[in-house]
Amino acid sequence: MSDIAAHNTAPDDATPQPAAALGATLGRRSIVLVGIMGAGKSSVGRRLAARLGVPFVDADTEIEKAAGMTISEIFAQHGEPYFRAGEARVIARLLDSGPQVLATGGGAFMNAETRATVRAKGISIWLRATLDVLSRRIKRRNDRPLLKGADPMETLRRLMDERYPVYAEADLTVESREVPHEAIVDEVIESLRRHLQAHPPVEGASP
Repeated sequence: MSDIAAHNTAPDDATPQPAAALGATLGRRSIVLVGIMGAGKSSVGRRLAARLGVPFVDADTEIEKAAGMTISEIFAQHGEPYFRAGEARVIARLLDSGPQVLATGGGAFMNAETRATVRAKGISIWLRATLDVLSRRIKRRNDRPLLKGADPMETLRRLMDERYPVYAEADLTVESREVPHEAIVDEVIESLRRHLQAHPPVEGASP
């Protein structure tokens, strides 16, 4: 960050803010990454948080810590409704402690209460990916509880049909595709910069 700052010692109105300075304008708002499994929320999120100078938090990791078991174990032992209820509680708690970059699970944004909380306390960014991109990424992993059936690609296609119209309610959308992660982070930061210029935090307001 020091190198970036050094090149912006005499900024003018046409010079973009360094990403760390942009992070400082969030106030207590969090950046909330939404999207389907394999969209790159964690990979992009870690890099984005480092660039903005705020913590990175993975909601699934926090859920596992709270439950004392893995996501797959929660699904197997208690079922999806139990998991979703706990997920909503954890995300609500995390959003009280911003600013941060928060990567959410693929189903989290489907919860209407969670969407309302994100809207009130964060800026949501949908990392949108095509089925082709997702299928290549997901084939490398076997830890997706919702894809344990006989035809995971058909399940993924169905989930996309259900979820993409809801993900589209996010404040911003950035295409997740097969390019270096830093290129996606650059696009997220530019979209975020434009959004923050149009929607600055209200001085003295609570999130």
